[in-house]
Amino acid sequence: MGSHLSKKLLSDGHEVLVADNFYTGKKANIQEFLGDPKFEFIRHDVTFPLFVEVDGIFNLACPASPVQYQRFPVQTTKTSVIGAINMLGLAKRLGIRILQASTSEVYGDPKISPQDESYWGNVNPIGIRSCYDEGKRVAETLFFDYQRQYGLDIRVARIFNTFGPRMDPQDGRVVSNFIMQALLGNPITIYGDGNQTRSFCYVDDLVEGITKLMHCENVLTPVNLGNNKFFTMHELADLVIELTNSNSSVEYLPLPEDDPKVRQPDTTLAKSLLNWEATTELKMGLLTTIAYFEDLIKKDSIHG
Repeated sequence: MGSHLSKKLLSDGHEVLVADNFYTGKKANIQEFLGDPKFEFIRHDVTFPLFVEVDGIFNLACPASPVQYQRFPVQTTKTSVIGAINMLGLAKRLGIRILQASTSEVYGDPKISPQDESYWGNVNPIGIRSCYDEGKRVAETLFFDYQRQYGLDIRVARIFNTFGPRMDPQDGRVVSNFIMQALLGNPITIYGDGNQTRSFCYVDDLVEGITKLMHCENVLTPVNLGNNKFFTMHELADLVIELTNSNSSVEYLPLPEDDPKVRQPDTTLAKSLLNWEATTELKMGLLTTIAYFEDLIKKDSIHG
């Protein structure tokens, strides 16, 4: 998502400074910007203080897929919590606005659907997903405490499932999993009975929502950003198989611990505050993402 946001900001005429330690990102994702005089990159881990001069901060730091954040759960929590403290400290010193990329995972395995911003969630504090879920919840706490205690100008975006080109094909998320399995002719692995739901937002829509939230005045609440249309895992698997012309079969595996059964954003607040909603249909977004993964597979086969 960071590379797509960088492209949007550059196209809008901004200068962009990216700090990344590439735990989950790839330098190839920002290669096209490296010759741009308005783009600057530094390799940095947000769990250490950063001293730069900027006029706005998008804090996107943290692995976002279960495969990634469960590999190093302690570092994941440190990234969310200590990273937030460091970025909030920078924003406080400079007196600038800062946006936190939070997540729908703050709602946990929700008991209501769709989820709106007033819902406090149903989160296991000691499970295998807690490093991410609770880390993001604490980050939100810090953001609002900095706002109350120091008057810091904050924005908090609760981001629901987002997909698109430049996703890591091995990140373990359902869209990348299904596409790669279908393209390679492997079985599509569905966890649980396949009736759990997700809402899929195309990355261009999400970036538009984030930038609108960043520039919106007087927002003292988290704001859900995502696509309010939902699909079962069965429906997603069938659509991916159709769009890839794959012969893949479907196999079922046990549902992972604390995996949410439903996930659907109530985006009423985003519509009223930002005049924003996701408009890209799932099929169109999947076609673009499939083409990206097809290209990756071709490059790998050439290099192999």
